[in-house]
Amino acid sequence: MADVHDKKTRSYNMSRIRAKNTKPEMLVRRYLFSRGFRYRLHDKKLPEKPDLYFEDKI
Repeated sequence: MADVHDKKTRSYNMSRIRAKNTKPEMLVRRYLFSRGFRYRLHDKKLPEKPDLYFEDKI
């Protein structure tokens, strides 16, 4: 499938896409924190750096 944008337009569009702290992500994080869930963000020790990581408390 051919790209419908030229290189300059595609570069501009991609520069506006955020990978972290997006609005939906922030809403989920606020909801979980208010319900007592504690988590880590973008844990680099795990493969693919998940947005949220819940640790086991044993």
